[in-house]
Amino acid sequence: MSNDDIIDTLNDLIETCKDGEYGFHASAEYLKDASIKQSFERRAEECRQAAAELQSQVVRLGGKAEDSGTAAGAMHRGWVAVKGTLAGYTDKAILEETERGEDSAMKAYREALEQALPPDVRLVVERQYEGVKRNHLQVRTLRDQARAAV
Repeated sequence: MSNDDIIDTLNDLIETCKDGEYGFHASAEYLKDASIKQSFERRAEECRQAAAELQSQVVRLGGKAEDSGTAAGAMHRGWVAVKGTLAGYTDKAILEETERGEDSAMKAYREALEQALPPDVRLVVERQYEGVKRNHLQVRTLRDQARAAV
């Protein structure tokens, strides 16, 4: 795998992390449950830190690091807002859409790990992927609880 390919893969993950940061933060604004809101703000910060870590890897490899999310992520956040309006911004609806966003993040990390990354970069990506899986599980659990409460 060329250095440029590694940088491209890391920049794709940076965009994914930024999407997560913005998505968790935007969703937290509309959540009614204070504990879930706090949890989402923590997840947003973890995504910001993950992006910063990947950005430093890109710079170390001599590349220019991404500093924003994807167009698809912006559209998803817009859809969360639209769906939230239609659904009255219920926590259940927000959790369902957040889980869809986390599905995308898991896919991005799985695809990155299919690449022939250098061992030091692979360790960072694998560790972050574990965090993405934890986020996904937490969101799914909260979503299931919200569904059961309805």
